[in-house]
Amino acid sequence: MGKKKQVTKIDADEAEYHPRLQAVLLADDFAAEKFQPISLERPKVLFPLVHNPMIDYTLAWLREEGVREVYVVCCSHSKQVIEYLKKSEWLSVPGFTVTILENRGCASVGDALRFVYQAEVIHGDFVLVSGDIVTNMNLTNAIKVHRDRKKKDSNAIMTMVIKKPKPLRTEQTSKDKLVLGADRNSETSMDGLVMGIDCKTKKLLHYGVNIFTETYIPDKELLLDNPNFEVHSEQEDCHIDICSPVVLSLFADNFHYQHLRRHLVKGLLDDDVMGYKLFTYEIHPSRYAARVDDFKSYDTISKDVIQRWTYPFVPDIQFSIKCAVEQGSDGIFKGSDVQISSSAHVGPDTYVGNGTSIGDFSKVSNSVIGKGCCIGSNVKIENSYIWDNVTVQNGCQLNNAFVCDGVVIKSGVALEPGVVLSFKVVVGAKSPIIPAYSKVSLHPQPTNQDSDEELEQLTSRFSDIAEVGVSGDGYYFWSDTPSPEPEMLPAAEIISDDESFDSDKDHYFDLEVAETILRAALESEALDDLKTEVTALRLSYNMTPLNCAGAVFSAVMKLALQTPYGTKGELLKSVVIIITTWRDLLKHYIYSIDEQFESIMKFEEMCSDSARDFAPLFEPILLELYDKDVLDEETILSWASEKDGADASDKVFVNKAQNFIKWLKEAEVEDEEQ
Repeated sequence: MGKKKQVTKIDADEAEYHPRLQAVLLADDFAAEKFQPISLERPKVLFPLVHNPMIDYTLAWLREEGVREVYVVCCSHSKQVIEYLKKSEWLSVPGFTVTILENRGCASVGDALRFVYQAEVIHGDFVLVSGDIVTNMNLTNAIKVHRDRKKKDSNAIMTMVIKKPKPLRTEQTSKDKLVLGADRNSETSMDGLVMGIDCKTKKLLHYGVNIFTETYIPDKELLLDNPNFEVHSEQEDCHIDICSPVVLSLFADNFHYQHLRRHLVKGLLDDDVMGYKLFTYEIHPSRYAARVDDFKSYDTISKDVIQRWTYPFVPDIQFSIKCAVEQGSDGIFKGSDVQISSSAHVGPDTYVGNGTSIGDFSKVSNSVIGKGCCIGSNVKIENSYIWDNVTVQNGCQLNNAFVCDGVVIKSGVALEPGVVLSFKVVVGAKSPIIPAYSKVSLHPQPTNQDSDEELEQLTSRFSDIAEVGVSGDGYYFWSDTPSPEPEMLPAAEIISDDESFDSDKDHYFDLEVAETILRAALESEALDDLKTEVTALRLSYNMTPLNCAGAVFSAVMKLALQTPYGTKGELLKSVVIIITTWRDLLKHYIYSIDEQFESIMKFEEMCSDSARDFAPLFEPILLELYDKDVLDEETILSWASEKDGADASDKVFVNKAQNFIKWLKEAEVEDEEQ
């Protein structure tokens, strides 16, 4: 019996060291709002990236690097992803098995990984990646490093792939930097990411987004325990992970884990019991890795594909769609049956898809045009992305635009930088200039934005189409990205119900204030400049000081949620830093008793809805706001007394703050006696 057990153990070790390499590919990043309104109708992984769907780049790389089994987890818009995979070659590639795991109920990465765990399909170390990754990194060596380390230390359960950023590769004009509303770097990055790494073992010791303070100061205990500790603020997270099956079981055991980085990574770094360890692997400088996370990174990565930094995953090498593409001079790629007028000019770093025609005296540069498009005469297209079957009539100007399938832009239309036109929008002739950063969709914003069922109901639910020029079809779609001045939009046509419009206006004002303050935090903007911007927003939206006070309070408080935290204590620490850092801004907009009262009510609303992690900390945060003179004693006691006689549901947070309120009342009595 002893001998038999020994043979079994050897076989198991060999199987663990040389398994059939598996990968889990998430076809949903659970952040669809970044690409709204486009992502309401098509999942991001199926967005064309220089004529190939994003997911093809990820699958092609996995196949190239020796992965044999890929489990594609489909959540929102799962029907479209599954339909695409069935029509593609991916389900029939010899030696490369792609299996679909569908669960529309997943609302986060944590839910998706718990679903994979329950499916019991992962039997060894696996690659965890999302379907929006473009890379040519050497995965084989990374896998070997991970396995060798794991043989020596079974607690080494995860290796995170990182890289050093590269400088700009080519001279960029000021126009190039306007693309889709963001400055262009050579590759994408996470602003403010700080990692602490053991320079010898590559063990990850700290991971955090440090956007609110200028410096990161490690704990003394961490430095004493790790003499080789190094702080890296220049490294970038590639969002490619090599994981032990233990990672899946940790998500299964911890149902509050929703995010991979914010919850799992942070939780393991703070844990002193289980002893699990995370490590990093830095890719070679000659290799490429980036994630399509937003419009900025979509632009960046598209240009990198055209400039061949992603080789062999480049336009003229058919790793996916079978269509002939030829590369001309100056980085111009053309598909088959392309017709370009002899008087037209197509500039460098441009891709023109199959069957597309470009008319007389038109100019196209630094752009991607899909298949079946008709570009008229005297059209100027710069730094833009035009998908399939788009019609651009004579005399139009597109600058840094994002145009989806089936859009018609009629004669003489000018799109200012950053405009996004979703599927089948029609911009009518003689329309006014479409304002910068406008987003236009055939559908108004739905309340549930992720489901296939919602998409199926959109057409029947809404019938009144707001005019975008003469004979135009489309709604202006408000979002939390920079947008045009509200008075430039045909608001009365978009929403006929005044009350509904006022409600939506409040919502979008809050979103714009939040976006403005977050950007100011990331860019360390001067306080006076930020005050000017926020005040301008208030005036442009015709908001009251009370509305502005609530919006500023909510936006500032939510900054604390941007920093990863694993415990209530860590979140409270972030809140204290935020309140201290932004105290002057808060006091500027939250001055009167009414404005303070509005802020407390906004805080109650946040704790009940959009920022529930604050709820257990309601009392200490209220105390901190009092201590920093953002809220005064009179306002807090007035708020508490107003709750007397209210229903229990309305007294939840007054009850949470009872000790503090009691202390304030006693202090008030003492002052009166004196």
